[in-house]
Amino acid sequence: MDRLTEMEAFATVVDQGGFTDAARKMGISKSAVSKHVSSLEARLGARLLNRTTRRVSPTEIGLAYYDRALRVLNDAGEADALVSSMQSAPSGLLRISVATDFGVNHLSPVLGGFLEEFPDISVNMVLNNRYVELISEGFDMAVRIGELEDSSLRARKLTETTKRMIASPAYLQKYGRPAKIDDLNEHRLLHYTSQANGSVWKLTAPSGEKRQVRTAGGLSVNDGQSLLNAAISGLGIAYLPSFLYAKAMQDGLVEDVIPDLPVETQGIYAVYPPGRFTQPKVRAFIDFLVHAFADKGPNDW
Repeated sequence: MDRLTEMEAFATVVDQGGFTDAARKMGISKSAVSKHVSSLEARLGARLLNRTTRRVSPTEIGLAYYDRALRVLNDAGEADALVSSMQSAPSGLLRISVATDFGVNHLSPVLGGFLEEFPDISVNMVLNNRYVELISEGFDMAVRIGELEDSSLRARKLTETTKRMIASPAYLQKYGRPAKIDDLNEHRLLHYTSQANGSVWKLTAPSGEKRQVRTAGGLSVNDGQSLLNAAISGLGIAYLPSFLYAKAMQDGLVEDVIPDLPVETQGIYAVYPPGRFTQPKVRAFIDFLVHAFADKGPNDW
């Protein structure tokens, strides 16, 4: 007889507390269930169930076998579900969390192509600048930038961005160009209020030394595009990713404030909950993004 069927019959008898209810649960006859369990016991050479006229209960050996059998049956069920899932067409509601700056400027423009390619998927994209808990808040995935804090999540790198201090030519002409990190203390610094590390820029000196610069004061905004606009208008120096400033720099609206500083590179990742297999809708969207951003980053935005 099939080993998995024997295991299933035995485990169902234990779960249901008897052969009659187990037969009903499995949709087969009581005698068939009994035959499967007897075959299992004969093959193992051990009695797994204590049988009385009123009840059936596992022996000590049977209880230990039951725990292991459940794992095998669960693994077999997940394997079947995996094959079924991988063969099914991606569909359903896809909930995505993404930082406002990246979502507005780079994710929104490519969504039309994704929805056209996968008409059975609908997308709910939530733009915010806070860290979201994917599972507890009901998200299928998120796009995150920089160092990944939660190592329990699965992640796939989409592309990279750089961070630079930028300012308008008019600002630099009026207030001068800082030559080194210490000179920033004499300048107007524009602060991004949603940074997890507070009003601090973490910079690397040409020597490789890690430095921190406090940026409180002047203008604080919780939106990168607004900071870019402020820098373009000459209000001060902003520290922004290349996916925001690249076009403005190409057009000559902003410049690299201290070109000699090492460039900070950050990864852009698709992150999603851990599991033995990935939902088709999530896998389809991540594959789409990898292709959509294949020619992007670190400075090609």
